[in-house]
Amino acid sequence: MTVDRARKLALDTLSRIERSDAYANLQLPATLGRSGLDQRDRGFVTELVYGTIRMRRACDWLVDRFVQRELDVQTRDLLRMGAYQLHFMGTPAYAVVSTSVELAGRASRLVEAVLRRVAESTPEWPDDATRLSYPDWIVDRLVDDLGRGDAIAALETMNRAPAVHERPDGYIQDPASQWTAAYVEARPGERIADVCAAPGGKATAMAEAGAFVAAGDLRPNRASLVRDNARRLGADGVAAYVGDGRLPPLRVADRVLVDAPCSGLGVLRRRPDARWRMAPGAVDQLAGLQRELLSAAAELVAPGGRIVYSVCTLTNAETRAIDAWLADCHPDLVAEAPPGAPWQPFGRGARLLPQAADTDGMYVLGLQRKGG
Repeated sequence: MTVDRARKLALDTLSRIERSDAYANLQLPATLGRSGLDQRDRGFVTELVYGTIRMRRACDWLVDRFVQRELDVQTRDLLRMGAYQLHFMGTPAYAVVSTSVELAGRASRLVEAVLRRVAESTPEWPDDATRLSYPDWIVDRLVDDLGRGDAIAALETMNRAPAVHERPDGYIQDPASQWTAAYVEARPGERIADVCAAPGGKATAMAEAGAFVAAGDLRPNRASLVRDNARRLGADGVAAYVGDGRLPPLRVADRVLVDAPCSGLGVLRRRPDARWRMAPGAVDQLAGLQRELLSAAAELVAPGGRIVYSVCTLTNAETRAIDAWLADCHPDLVAEAPPGAPWQPFGRGARLLPQAADTDGMYVLGLQRKGG
């Protein structure tokens, strides 16, 4: 397979995702599995597809300065892909232009003219949201919640592909998630409820400490993913079940992990299209769900037991505001010491910014129920 064939596969994948509104992280692996590409070309296609989707807004701005008419999906995706190679990958202009023209069909003259102008121009970005390729509301919200310096640094970090981290048991998991599981401090023989467990990385890590982990998820296919991962890793202490974390089918637990559904604004580098799918109103809706899950956890945990609340996001509404609500509505839950560096104290919990240690962004809060 030549690189040109790889570019064609990348373009076809981008257009398929655009037309069917498919999830990139589901569409691309399936496409690569049927492609026959070698490892090098697979990596190139992955960078082209994920990078072009991630930087879509910036690529459109680079291109649209030189386009005077409506573009069909294929031509738009080809120009985005070309702009991404030119501006973000540093690919030589002759290579980008020539290979793009070969893929352009009847739009070859337009594609050649536009990409040559993109290659020759120096961008003067209109704003940070365009330069960094995020919706306005995400940039505005994180600037308001983190301060401009930390917000821009976080957004820049999440525009870089994440490193791969492998646990000793072979499971691939970001250090932020590994540290969150460790913060639960599971002990041998304890009963642990992981009420939003999929895909099971934290559950299997806690079982490694010798605890029994009831790992639930609302959706059967997600619960099956937990079960499959536990079997593959030999985590016999994990029992996966289908259940709503707001009504857990359990009697009592020594520790409860509420790794709650959230806006995911701390893990945008892992999900290239997530920034374009999340709606502004979802943050407040998810905060309501998080409060319901924590209220259920407060009933489930034994007196003297421990709850850990975690979310892979950076918004105040899903972190510090949840902490304030807990202090007001659940005074029987006493905050425990947060983890140390690279985590930063935030409210009674701790926040991990992506740029602090080149990890996912995360928030954790440890609570002990009075009594026992």
